[in-house]
Amino acid sequence: MASKAAAAGCLTGRVFDRTGLRRFPAVNCWQCISKLATQGGHTPKRSASRPAPSSTHDWIGPPNPLSNLRPVVYRVPENETALEKRLRHLRQQTEDWNHNFWTKQNIDFSEEKDAFIVSQLEAEGLTRRDEQGRRRSLNSEQMAVFYKSFLDKNRTRHADYNKEWYRRNFSITLLMARVALGNIWKTVSDGRSRKKHTPTT
Repeated sequence: MASKAAAAGCLTGRVFDRTGLRRFPAVNCWQCISKLATQGGHTPKRSASRPAPSSTHDWIGPPNPLSNLRPVVYRVPENETALEKRLRHLRQQTEDWNHNFWTKQNIDFSEEKDAFIVSQLEAEGLTRRDEQGRRRSLNSEQMAVFYKSFLDKNRTRHADYNKEWYRRNFSITLLMARVALGNIWKTVSDGRSRKKHTPTT
């Protein structure tokens, strides 16, 4: 069995202070035991094995080979409030939504690019590989035709993605502000309460 050091990558931790806003490098490291690559025609999941949520860390994994995005397991703070839970769920849902979009987008791009190259080579009477077995490629001018066509074809899809991305991030930012203000208010209230109940000499 391969050692952990030979695993595909590691999930590193981001440590938070009480407000949940400042982030510090963490020394903890969790090794992924799965290879995030397409095997047997199956699409790999974000990660075949994830660590349990930590109360102090966000776990961040190696880039997914299809979406090129790093998977994140968000921390579950002790005594998590309903607002903090709502924020965590929205952030996790946004991570998954973003991963799914770019996975499909990258797969479509790769498949359509390969089909375009094959069609152009066949139009020139060429095979996919040359006499030495090397894959033939098109020049930059030929590929520019494909890139423009792909962008034009997906213009509406990209515009819808951008709108949803901004909407989600605006909601996340508002929730983060509300959580931060709630934590500040709790800290101030706790300080006043302790001061009020401190016996005077």
